[in-house]
Amino acid sequence: MMTKRQLTILLVLASFFLFACNFFFPENDPSTSKTYEDNEYAEEEGYDEYLTEIAKEDPSNDTPVLSIESIPEGAHPAFDVFEQYINIFGVSIYASADISAEKFLHAAGVMAQYLDNNEDGQADDPAIIQALNAKDATLFMFSRPDSRDEQNFIDGIEKLLDNDELSLQPLYGEETVPNGAARGEFDASLEEILHLITNTGYAHAYPDIFGEERGSAIASAMDEARGGYFKNVPNSYPEGAWYTYDDETCDYACMISEYHYWALTSLLGAQDFSGRGDEIDHEWKLNTPEKLRDGDPNTYALLTDPHYHNPTVLPDGNYSP
Repeated sequence: MMTKRQLTILLVLASFFLFACNFFFPENDPSTSKTYEDNEYAEEEGYDEYLTEIAKEDPSNDTPVLSIESIPEGAHPAFDVFEQYINIFGVSIYASADISAEKFLHAAGVMAQYLDNNEDGQADDPAIIQALNAKDATLFMFSRPDSRDEQNFIDGIEKLLDNDELSLQPLYGEETVPNGAARGEFDASLEEILHLITNTGYAHAYPDIFGEERGSAIASAMDEARGGYFKNVPNSYPEGAWYTYDDETCDYACMISEYHYWALTSLLGAQDFSGRGDEIDHEWKLNTPEKLRDGDPNTYALLTDPHYHNPTVLPDGNYSP
């Protein structure tokens, strides 16, 4: 057992060692070291450069450039099936060679406008960007579903998907319709891109509010909209339900994602054009901002709460920061 005398000697030696280190290497002393994080050093030379470097490390500060590039070096070999690439705040968008530049740039513009709705060149909510990047959120585009190229691609990244290292969302060229509402057609880029953002972004950045599981605020609002809690799609919905999606392949989490999409796009006016209300009535009845406000006040309040940075302007693909 160590005696008091031995302990005292050790403490003295330790103190002398620390003194010597701080005397000969004062930069190691926390009490005297200077860091750029301290405001008192804001005037020192190099501070602006320091802030610039920090900003570069945050994808939410990188103003997206809507310019088509080749597939990045170092991408997983499965992505070799694509020939077009754009990065939006760290979110990758890939497209096959037969996707027109018009449709590809439109999809990229919609993505950018959802994430930077005020178009100031920076993402509206860095927490959403962080969540998307953490899951390597990726949008991919083929001309149509179920092609051989798509199947080969999915097979090639199966391990990444199984290990939850990648979050994928498809968008097909045949359903991408720039300015579709003017022709009475819905532009599916408004839906599919939003799914990626809510599934991977909002659900993880704000799990208590937008989490895709029972008990979150949006799940509770959805249960009310469906007329009760249903783990699976019921044979029929109760009378008075205004959200009655009946795809049996869509589980409870999927139902929340669809509900978020219906409510937000209705709030933004995407579902309010000639014939659209009748077309979607079997799934969703509150297709205008006024109907959502009056018929589903809980979700209206969630989506208009500025704390969560939900978009307030409907994307049109023409991103101009």
